[in-house]
Amino acid sequence: MRRASGSRLRVCELPSLRLGKMRVTSGAPTRQLDLLPETPRPELRLLDERERGTRFVRLSVRSVLNSPATTGMGFWSVNPYVGCEFGCTYCYARDTHRYTIERTGQQQSGPAWLDFEKRILVKTDVADVLARTLDPSRLGDASLVIGTATDPYQPAERRFRLTRAVLEVLLQYRGLSIGVITKSPLVTRDLAILQALSERHEVSVNISLATMDARLARRLELRSPVPSARIRALRRLTAGGIHAGLLVAPIIPGITDGRAGLSRLMGTAKEAGAHYVVGSALRLGPSARQRFLPVLNQEFPELAERYRKHYAGSDGVSRAYEAALKHRLHELQQAHGFPVDEGMRRRQQLEGRRPRKEPERLQGSLL
Repeated sequence: MRRASGSRLRVCELPSLRLGKMRVTSGAPTRQLDLLPETPRPELRLLDERERGTRFVRLSVRSVLNSPATTGMGFWSVNPYVGCEFGCTYCYARDTHRYTIERTGQQQSGPAWLDFEKRILVKTDVADVLARTLDPSRLGDASLVIGTATDPYQPAERRFRLTRAVLEVLLQYRGLSIGVITKSPLVTRDLAILQALSERHEVSVNISLATMDARLARRLELRSPVPSARIRALRRLTAGGIHAGLLVAPIIPGITDGRAGLSRLMGTAKEAGAHYVVGSALRLGPSARQRFLPVLNQEFPELAERYRKHYAGSDGVSRAYEAALKHRLHELQQAHGFPVDEGMRRRQQLEGRRPRKEPERLQGSLL
């Protein structure tokens, strides 16, 4: 920038600033610069509000498919909602919600972790956009998974029925690999559609459940369906011919990773007809830590400092813990008659990871 100083010009060095695309138009008496945003901001509009304080807000979108290149995972994904009323204290999707709110130019209505539970973003046109943009040839051999960030059958689905609309769109195609992840027995409402999809595609429904202890589950998942309700949903799905299994995720170190608890969970799932069991350890991103670490201080104070040290340098668990947990899961899968290879395949499908060499058995505490 040049600025007059007497008869001389002084040069002031400024850092570069990206303004986006610019359009130069002529006008009297000087030329005018109109700044154009590179992409329009998503629109937010209030759809409904509950007495308990939850607000459902329409989120306009131009695309709904998340590619492996975008997420770093080994599958494509669709999420009809951003934010979730279940309010699981460990949920990593709080970061996605915070980022989406920032893109709209809106302010958080409170702490980011709480806004995730109280302001649910609803992609009302998700099915229409999917119908226009889905190209099966782009998916290749990768799966299309519904509900990777927030639960597609959370309470909002009772009114908006967006997940059902997405499934109806997928009925128009053949030969895809489709997965659904949910904690909610509401998924059984769409049993007939899932049966029809299974005739045209490879379909799997993953019922997410980390413990059969209802009191423990309530301390970790404030408003999610009780464990027995999820097991009933699993039983109804498998009885209806759906390839369904148990997703033990996240497995929380020192809390839900005990051998007895995992064994009880797998045994119950086996009785409900589960075809497989797959599990993975807790991840703690920035927003999830803001929510989960205070819960540890209150509910599990003896673990709080160990968690801070364990997760200090990474969002994930250590390789030693992951190896020990993997070995424990394999032993229990074999003990309860679940195929270990399918469990590994499902985990790799959901996490996008390549299989590692089988680790040596580790003794002692897993944390």
